[in-house]
Amino acid sequence: MAADKLRDLSQPMDVALLDATVDAFYGTGSKEERAAADHILRDLQNNPDMWLQVVHILCNTTNLNTKFFALQVLEGVIKYRWNALPAEQRDGMKNYISEVIVKLSSDDISFRRERLYVNKLNIILVQILKHEWPARWRSFIPDLVAAAKTSETICENCMVILKLLSEEVFDFSRGEMTQQKIKELKQSLNSEFQLIHELCLYVLSASQRAELVRATLSTLHAFLSWIPLGYIFESMLLELLLNFFPVTAYRNLTLQCLTEVAALAFGEYYNKQYVKMYSIFMVQLQGIVPPTTNFLEAYANGNNEEQAFIQNLALFFTSFYKSHIRLLESSQESINALLMGLEYLINISYVDDTEVFKVCLDYWNSLVLALFEAHHNLDNPAATANMMGVQIHIIPGLNDAHNSPLMQRRQLYAGPMSKLRLLMICRMAKPEEVLIVEDENGNIVRETMKDNDVLVQYKIMRETLIYLAHLDHEDTEKQMLKKLSQQLSGEDYTWNNLNTLCWAIGSISGSMVEEQENRFLVMVIRDLLNLCEITKGKDNKAVIASNIMYVVGQYPRFLRAHWKFLKTVVNKLFEFMHEIHPGVQDMACDTFLKIVQKCKRKFVTVQVGENEPFVSELLTTLPTTIADLEPHQIHSFYESVGTMIQAESDAIKRDEYLHRLMQLPNQKWAEIIGQARQSVDFLKDPDVIRAVLNILQTNTSAATSLGTYFLPQISLIFLDMLNVYRMYSELISTSIAQGGRYASRTSIVKLLRSVKRETLKLIETFLDKAEGQPHIGKQFVPPMMDPVLGDYARNLPDARESEVLSLFATIINKYKGSMIEDVPRIFEAVFQCTLEMITKNFEDYPEHRLKFFSLLRAIAANCFPALIHLSSEQLKLVIDSIIWAFRHTERNIAETGLNLLIEMLKNFQASEFCNQFFRTYFLTIEQEIFAVLTDTFHKPGFKLHVLVLQHLFCLVESDGVTEPLWDVATVPYPYPNNGLFIREYTIKLLSSSFPNMTTTEVTQFVNGLFESGQDLPLFKNHIRDFLVQSKEFSAQDNKDLYADEAAVQREKERQRMLSIPGLIAPNEIQDEMLDS
Repeated sequence: MAADKLRDLSQPMDVALLDATVDAFYGTGSKEERAAADHILRDLQNNPDMWLQVVHILCNTTNLNTKFFALQVLEGVIKYRWNALPAEQRDGMKNYISEVIVKLSSDDISFRRERLYVNKLNIILVQILKHEWPARWRSFIPDLVAAAKTSETICENCMVILKLLSEEVFDFSRGEMTQQKIKELKQSLNSEFQLIHELCLYVLSASQRAELVRATLSTLHAFLSWIPLGYIFESMLLELLLNFFPVTAYRNLTLQCLTEVAALAFGEYYNKQYVKMYSIFMVQLQGIVPPTTNFLEAYANGNNEEQAFIQNLALFFTSFYKSHIRLLESSQESINALLMGLEYLINISYVDDTEVFKVCLDYWNSLVLALFEAHHNLDNPAATANMMGVQIHIIPGLNDAHNSPLMQRRQLYAGPMSKLRLLMICRMAKPEEVLIVEDENGNIVRETMKDNDVLVQYKIMRETLIYLAHLDHEDTEKQMLKKLSQQLSGEDYTWNNLNTLCWAIGSISGSMVEEQENRFLVMVIRDLLNLCEITKGKDNKAVIASNIMYVVGQYPRFLRAHWKFLKTVVNKLFEFMHEIHPGVQDMACDTFLKIVQKCKRKFVTVQVGENEPFVSELLTTLPTTIADLEPHQIHSFYESVGTMIQAESDAIKRDEYLHRLMQLPNQKWAEIIGQARQSVDFLKDPDVIRAVLNILQTNTSAATSLGTYFLPQISLIFLDMLNVYRMYSELISTSIAQGGRYASRTSIVKLLRSVKRETLKLIETFLDKAEGQPHIGKQFVPPMMDPVLGDYARNLPDARESEVLSLFATIINKYKGSMIEDVPRIFEAVFQCTLEMITKNFEDYPEHRLKFFSLLRAIAANCFPALIHLSSEQLKLVIDSIIWAFRHTERNIAETGLNLLIEMLKNFQASEFCNQFFRTYFLTIEQEIFAVLTDTFHKPGFKLHVLVLQHLFCLVESDGVTEPLWDVATVPYPYPNNGLFIREYTIKLLSSSFPNMTTTEVTQFVNGLFESGQDLPLFKNHIRDFLVQSKEFSAQDNKDLYADEAAVQREKERQRMLSIPGLIAPNEIQDEMLDS
């Protein structure tokens, strides 16, 4: 009853009843009461006439929640229906809101009491302004300024409104208003700023009311980024701000305003004022915090205001220096102030707060890069002139005959840069390779999750430190060795100090010339090994071990040149492999693999002073070395030794090493197979299944690094392995047939499936890595046809391994055309049954989906003639499955489908079936591609959608299809050519899909497609414009449409980094490492 009364909007609403409903919604009553209230309020909100009751409700309620509900209704009307309302209703609402705001903010008590309500009203007023001002409410700013002068509380609220307006226009307008409207509002604010400016100056110079001054400073902060510079530098404003800076109550707000001014950079007109501003600021700052302040402690012990002050100080310095540091290099006086400011910034950089450090680090990186680039270009005078930009006047004291301005600039910054090196060394972030960390309880543990923020920070710090090293190698080396000796003497030894130092040492790898690097590392590694000997305690050992491993892993060039060191390091790693402290063994195995990959030949040649190659010695002691390792660590170890053996060029020695390496797993395998021949049930024991899995994984690891040379080993176990595969497959099928879908989740079935997957992975790894041996395919593929392919077809869907699909995709990619005869069998075994699994929806069997389309792609690319011989039903299935693939929102699957489609189009165009194929599928493909192109879920595929369309349009434009693409039976009008038909078809297709676009716009777009078809960048831009025009994509999410351009930019950056020694770590550079 009450609900019906509320819903009847033909008479003034019963406000008391609405209050009760709102209270029921926010109250602690029963769930049913809240649901009923929610239902009523939603109905009211959706009623188009509800907004007419808003004034009545606001006048008659004291309930804040009810007021907010009414304002929410009003906000919806303002956003979406305002311009459709009659003028008198708009004016009435506008005047009412303005009056309520003035009334509530005219005296201090009601303003404080109703603060939340007034804030919401302010937001509503600004929403109205976005529609009404300037055209229909020209006097708004003069009215507001006049009202502000009548009372200090009204003035305070006017400041809030102005700030909101500025933020709406300059910060949040994108996507909310049309570009034209934004431009109009910006021009109005600019042209009327004179009045606002006078009001702000008046308040700052005359008001004693702290809240009003704070509101004014806060509003100025929002304005300073866009107002004309004359208002700042040609008035009292800057002087007033600098006077407010020492006052504790206004310090942070003033500093934020000064930071906005510091960040402005418009030519040289106000250079003198900037220098003056900086000098006055520095004098005042020394009075607030002396330069010797320990900011680390001040921040840790400070309250929120003090911490914000330190953060704002960092923002001020970095903003000022980014735009104006050159101005401060021109006289001795300003240089002194600059050096003091840099000192402040370095001290603030030690503050233990991520946000503060990010601000500082970002600036240090750009400053050091600028100094380094100038230094890097010294040999190239033209580039140097560019780097310099403005010619600066260097002070006479620094000059001498052969000193260029660039060298003087480097000397000027030498002191701060040296302190910055120490900062970078002390605060170095953790690299990805380090697995051992200190937890919050101070224990040394294995890292469980990668912290991406730390990795990003490491990347920037590493880059900064490399530039710093290039600027002065001597100082970098001196500081690092000094810190290291303090670790050894114990005066500065803590886990954190040792870690950051070693991470810094590792991070500059590649930046020194070889001779200096050799000298430096001999001392570093010697000291670290000594530290490991003299330090007691498990945790200490783990930290030092982790650091030794990290450092040596970063310097492959040094290890290749120094066999004694290399051998000592590897033996040390073997020692660490027995250290059961969490993370140490993992890191030892990772580092061993990294070192072996870069120095593999050193281990298979007899070194000076040795009787046999290191690999032979290692194989003799292998069982002892791996005795304490976990299975996954043993697999990594086998991959490392495989890498060594692969470097041996003598086939006899290589086979002998392989035989010795695989002795342990082969012994175990022979035992298991022997037992199984006696009784097959032996293979069903879970421990035996685990042993089989482990042996196969060990083989896969060795195959990964040995490639072709793994042939003797895989030949040994291949047929037995297929028999085990077949048997386990039958066991799985029986279990699933008896126990239904849930049987596939039992531990025994999971274990059996792991063995099947590992078998497939081993075969795939070997065939993929085996180079230049076409006969291997013929040797291994036929025996697999029934145990693997036949088994896949026979199995229940839940028991099919997706790895079968990827294995055959690998085989076809590897052996290409020679597999054509086998394609029909592969097709028969996997095609129909897999399609049935994946076309029921887009979610089930995700692994099978991607691998199925990869297999199809391999067949299309390498065995295309086999596709031509498919029946028309089978070919239709292929095309349907490709369309199914690119409709996927899963990016990998969609991209595989599109790439496959592009290959099919090219191959069919070149075949004798060109007309037949395109007559059947051209229109379907075009329609489907346009459907995904204009659907926001498929934006990442944009680049490939464009390529498909380009191919189709070029094909008809060049008369590549000689038979009509239209259905002659149903289209009475014969078109002169396919080009005209496709134009008309496309215009109809798009016009019906986008009724918001005129036929002229669509026709223009389609004609443009045909005209720009030969020019890919032009064609792509044309489609981009259409997508924005058709309103399918809004302005804020178009980065995928520019993915190609972004990739080009990334490649340029990589080339730049490769040109600077050390910027890409030596172990990341793909080189052959000719270390003979």
